[in-house]
Amino acid sequence: MTEKIQTPAPGPLVVAVDSSTTSTKAIVVDTAGEVLVTAKRNIQLHTPAMDFYEHHPARWWETTHETITEALASLTPELRKRVKAIGITHQRESFAPFLDDGTPVGPGILWLDGRATEQIRKYGNDHIHELSGKPAGVTPAIYKMAWVKENNPEYFEEADKIVDVACAITFNLTGRWVSSTACADSLGLFDIEKREWADELLDIAGVRRDQMPELVPPATIVDTVKPELAAEWDISPEVSVVSGLGDGQAAGVGAAAVEANVAYLNLGTAVNAGVDAANYIYDPIFRTLDSGIPGHYVFEVLQSSGSYLAGWFRETLGDPKLLGEPDPALDEAASQIPPGSEGLITLPYWNAVQSPYWDSVARGAVVGWRGTHSRAHMYRSILESIGFEMRNNLDAIERGTGVKITSLRAMGGGTRSMLWRQIMADTTGIEITVCAEDEISALGASVLAMAAIGAHEPVVDGEPNVAASAKAMARFGDVITPNMEMHDRYRQVAAVQQKLYPQLKDTFEELHQIAERYPSTKPESPKAEI
Repeated sequence: MTEKIQTPAPGPLVVAVDSSTTSTKAIVVDTAGEVLVTAKRNIQLHTPAMDFYEHHPARWWETTHETITEALASLTPELRKRVKAIGITHQRESFAPFLDDGTPVGPGILWLDGRATEQIRKYGNDHIHELSGKPAGVTPAIYKMAWVKENNPEYFEEADKIVDVACAITFNLTGRWVSSTACADSLGLFDIEKREWADELLDIAGVRRDQMPELVPPATIVDTVKPELAAEWDISPEVSVVSGLGDGQAAGVGAAAVEANVAYLNLGTAVNAGVDAANYIYDPIFRTLDSGIPGHYVFEVLQSSGSYLAGWFRETLGDPKLLGEPDPALDEAASQIPPGSEGLITLPYWNAVQSPYWDSVARGAVVGWRGTHSRAHMYRSILESIGFEMRNNLDAIERGTGVKITSLRAMGGGTRSMLWRQIMADTTGIEITVCAEDEISALGASVLAMAAIGAHEPVVDGEPNVAASAKAMARFGDVITPNMEMHDRYRQVAAVQQKLYPQLKDTFEELHQIAERYPSTKPESPKAEI
């Protein structure tokens, strides 16, 4: 547990939960966006077969309960009386089956699970993309659900409810199977313009409408916390549980990226960026999500190999004593290498490619090796390649919206690397402002909770002012200015890098067919971890 301050700003306090791929965090936040305390519990990631990624879904609530308990226990009784709401954000696209009483009846299948390549190809098309807002790819749950339907139908047949992570947490807090449209939307089962379940998509997934949760807009007060939890935590039984949003959109809200020309840039396990908009747009490169601002949308690009790829390099090819942790010596060596890594170019598709190609069988490549290249060259080339991909994807957002992005609000572990954030500024050519709060997605959930209770602006006709709360609570640190001379140089290298995927696409397909012919591990039932 990390305690930061115990002298909060006047007004209410809220608890915000972020249940992610590797852990659950709970923070207590004041109206100025200051975090009083942070508690964290790890969640074990299960990989029962190649490309299978699962959680035991009971851990979603267990870790939430433990972190909230720890965070609230650190407050004085006077501060606990000021807690007025609980907000939630979660790992998007992940889901699990439950009985009506909340008992899980199968493992949670996660967003990064890659078992559904066949179903992506079978069902994915432009019509499904336009209807759902989600390009056919590894992340949307609909294709993994279709895999379950065709390989282990009992997984769904035994379930009363099949829900996202935030809904499972909300049920345990309130006793109601309710999800925010900005949480459940990421499953890929919505008519995104209508913000409601689409029968056509439910049929593909093999699930029934009655198995889906009730839907409410984000920043809606779902109910009060269960009386027994209020008593256990020594908080008011009137504390509200507020519907939340996915962790990507939450990061944008926590960064106050609530205007069309300001994008969030999350340098996390994956790298994603997005902008908020009032109107729906369909585009083959970016995905459209329900926003944390009720009635709005988020246009988001996604690159699955972000700090994961940098960490993979450090763990696999770096100093073994560091076990993949950041390596200042490696950063220093890479910083001495000229931009462009002296002709070494990386295609960073270790975990397939999302934006702009949405190809689940794409693979990584490193092109241009010479005997004079070093580990530091490859490391720098990896960081540069992520920047090249991001600039290309931001171009697509700008074309789709007609609005030039003038600022990037950055968050995530990658911002701790001075080298990487300068490379990102130089490759994109856009000024980067680093968010001061580490738990930025949890902060975004706390913004919705504050807006729902009218902490900054009144709730008018049932409409909370999320943007006003976001601007009141966002806090910033360093500003990184791009070197435009380096940007021009990088654009030349990027033009070469962007030729690689079209030239290697058929090769990736051939490698996939061989891997399918000779699988290394027999897939196990998705009930293996329960």
